[in-house]
Amino acid sequence: MASLARTRLPRRLPQLGLRSIQTSADTTSLKHTPSDPSQPLTVKIHEESFHSYNCDKPDLEVQVTRDELLKMYRQMQTMRRMEMAADALYKAKLVRGFCHLAIGQEAVSVGLENGIEKNDRVITAYRCHPFAVMRGGTITGVLGELLGRQVGMSHGKGGSMHIFTPTFFGGNGIVGAQVPVGTGISFAQKYLGEKHCTFTLYGDGASNQGQVFESFNMAKLWNLPTVFVCENNKYGMGTSAERSSSNTQYFTRGDKIPGLQVNGMDIIATKQAVQFARQWAVEKENGPLLLEFVTYRYGGHSMSDPGTTYRTREEVQRMRSTQDPIRGLQRYIEEWGIATEQELKALDKAAKAEVDAAVEEAKASPEPLDKDLWTDIYYKGTEPPFMRGREREEVHHY
Repeated sequence: MASLARTRLPRRLPQLGLRSIQTSADTTSLKHTPSDPSQPLTVKIHEESFHSYNCDKPDLEVQVTRDELLKMYRQMQTMRRMEMAADALYKAKLVRGFCHLAIGQEAVSVGLENGIEKNDRVITAYRCHPFAVMRGGTITGVLGELLGRQVGMSHGKGGSMHIFTPTFFGGNGIVGAQVPVGTGISFAQKYLGEKHCTFTLYGDGASNQGQVFESFNMAKLWNLPTVFVCENNKYGMGTSAERSSSNTQYFTRGDKIPGLQVNGMDIIATKQAVQFARQWAVEKENGPLLLEFVTYRYGGHSMSDPGTTYRTREEVQRMRSTQDPIRGLQRYIEEWGIATEQELKALDKAAKAEVDAAVEEAKASPEPLDKDLWTDIYYKGTEPPFMRGREREEVHHY
């Protein structure tokens, strides 16, 4: 076994046929500014922001309003501040257990929320905090859940990966397990005749799971309104995509399901791709689509991972300084004359104040009571007459 462990595997040949996807955060260009400030701007997304597989690409020329850009900037800053607060709370040993942060990936969650409708469904894996907030939750609810307090979205009993809203079916802690669940949700949408779809997210680290491919098969077989979303942040835990996947073009791995690879660092490209996917699955009733957002996480896989044993500090710093999604949107806003640097700083300050207030509210909330351990086990109204505890003598009567 020792000699086998020392065996050097042959280097894989580079994949041919596709140029690298554009992952800079600020390559969208302004095409037309209307004289009336209330009218939308016309912008052009970089042509290498999308690669397609068995489908057309989204239109590169899109219209965005000033209010939309400022709203997305505020949301991205707030989500990053929330994740930074979670980082600080964990390091202060106020958060225990697992905690996976999405710092650097804000364009995916914010772009997704701004491209879908209220009654569409979203389900994801570990990095779920921003999705939970924007799908109807609160920052206090997320931080309270991390702290194990009653104010948490699951009343302090679920933790980081178990946060839900009526349209957000959680973070899920088993690798890839959310993909068949999301497929089932979209099956229900089609069965009930709803004009909505489910965005089923997973990471590049989960992309080789058998249940992912089984879900692809069923979604295509039944032509379900499922948008499979691979958040490719280049590393599955501590393993680079190139070391774990023979085909790292994840958007091509759906067999008969068309795919679209997207610059996941540019908020405008992300939003446009989501709208394209929703139109494909819902309005055109074309069935499932596979989106791959090429993005990057600045931190480790989880708080227990320093994130620098399998990649260099220089790589992380280069991404932060040259391809940060918030800085990219900031450049658009300033150069296109939408807001000044001072006005954006005011938004930053407001985001920090909102998160700081949520931290204090969450910390002030009490921990769950003993009786709370017996609640939320069964769907309300379906509880059995009694529940056994850890010991035979430990019985709770409803």
